[in-house]
Amino acid sequence: MKPTLVILAAGMASRYGSMKQVQGFGPGGETIMDYSIFDAMRSGFGKVVFIIRKEFADNFKSIFEPKLKGRMDTAYVYQELDSYTNGFSIPADRSKPWGTAHAVLCASEAVNGPFAVINADDFYGYNAFKNAAAFLNVGCTDKNFAIIGYDLPGTLSEHGTVNRGICTLDHDGNLAAITERINISKKDGAIVAEDGLQPVELPANTQVSMNFWCFAPPFFLHTKKLFAEFLAERGNEPKSEFFIPMVADQFIKEGGTIQVIPTSSFWFGVTYKEDAPFVQQSLDRLIREGEYPQHLWD
Repeated sequence: MKPTLVILAAGMASRYGSMKQVQGFGPGGETIMDYSIFDAMRSGFGKVVFIIRKEFADNFKSIFEPKLKGRMDTAYVYQELDSYTNGFSIPADRSKPWGTAHAVLCASEAVNGPFAVINADDFYGYNAFKNAAAFLNVGCTDKNFAIIGYDLPGTLSEHGTVNRGICTLDHDGNLAAITERINISKKDGAIVAEDGLQPVELPANTQVSMNFWCFAPPFFLHTKKLFAEFLAERGNEPKSEFFIPMVADQFIKEGGTIQVIPTSSFWFGVTYKEDAPFVQQSLDRLIREGEYPQHLWD
C-alpha cells in the first residue's frame, strides 16, 4: 500500500493576515502545497488528504481537483470545533480549533495505512519526502514512528522571530522530547530564544521539528484517548491547544520510538508576508537548477 500524505490546512494564519495556504508562489501560480504534493507523488505517495475548514472546501477542490485527477487519490476532511469531542460542552468563547493533533484525528477515517503529516504553508523539499516515503514503506510500525529533522539555522526568518519545536535526542539518536521555544532569532551572529527558558543561545546544529511526521494508523488510537483527557483537563481554557508533540511525548513514555530522520532539503515558509518574495526567489532558483519543471502539472 502506498503511503498517504495528510496536509494540515485548516488554520488561518493571524500573523500572515490571509489564507496563505492557497496563495500562488510558483511561476504558474502554484501554491506551496502543489510542490509538496508533487514531491510526495514522485516519492511514491498514493493519496493526499486535505484537512480544511468546511467553508473552504469548494475553494480547495476547485484548485486541486483539476491538477490531481488521474494522478493521485484525494480526500477532504473537516476540522470543526465539535469533531471528536463526544458531547463535550464547548465553551461559548471558544473560536479557534483544538490544534494540530486534533486536526490529524479528524483525518482518521480517510487514512488506512502508513501516512505522513505536513503543514500546508511549509516547503519541505524532495529529499525530505523521499526519506519519509522510504521510512513509511519499510521502517514504520505500530511502535516506531518518525519525524523529519531540520537544522535550526535554515528555518529562521529575516523578518521577525519564529517559534520552533527543539528536538532533544536520546543516546540512540531517537527523539526524546520536543520543547517549544518561542521568539527565536539571529542576534549578533548567534541564535537566541527570548522566552525566559534556558539555554538562551541555541547551538547551530540543533535539530528542529517543522511538523513533518511519519505515523502508522495506531497513532489515531493514541490521539483519541489523549484528546478526551485533554478536553477533561483543559477544554474550558479558551485558547488551549492539543498539539502533535503532546501525543508523541506520551507515545515515547509508553515505550514507543520516534526516529529523527535528517534531510538535506532546504526548508522555507511564509511566517510573515515579507517572507513571500524569498519563497518565490527560492522556487525560481530550484526551477532553474532543474529540481522542478516550470509548470508542475502540465
